[in-house]
Amino acid sequence: MNKVNTIKGFFASVFGLLTSLFGMLAIPILLLVACNVIDYITGIAASNFRGQEISSYKGIRGITKKICMWLLIVVGAIVDELIIYAVAHLGLVIPFTFMVSCIVAIWLICNELISIIENLKDIGIPMPDFLVKLTKNIKSQIETKADVISDESEAERDEEN
Repeated sequence: MNKVNTIKGFFASVFGLLTSLFGMLAIPILLLVACNVIDYITGIAASNFRGQEISSYKGIRGITKKICMWLLIVVGAIVDELIIYAVAHLGLVIPFTFMVSCIVAIWLICNELISIIENLKDIGIPMPDFLVKLTKNIKSQIETKADVISDESEAERDEEN
């Protein structure tokens, strides 16, 4: 029983640390990491059903892509920090801290979910159509909302000039 409590305490501490470091971005980061691992495993499993060979080159390439996804979230966090810095110097306060990086993370999670679904289909697991449509719809909604935010910002800049 003592061992179980130690393990629970460890995971609670790690989650607490991540939450304090990343705030609202902690959950999307954890979900992305989980999706990365599941996608990698299902991709390896599906490669046999696709008639592809598993090679160390393809494995390293896949891991590199996953790491670059995490770097893309870092880029989003940097953009968020720049926005917060600029707005603070204008004397304004904004109610969010990681908006851009959260949008990027959710978009990446949707990509990973679509890939997992495709891998499972290739393995031969029956897939409900609504799940594929739902995942693609969420991804599309994120892209649409990000485009609307971008278009509104451009319109405001045009009005100022």
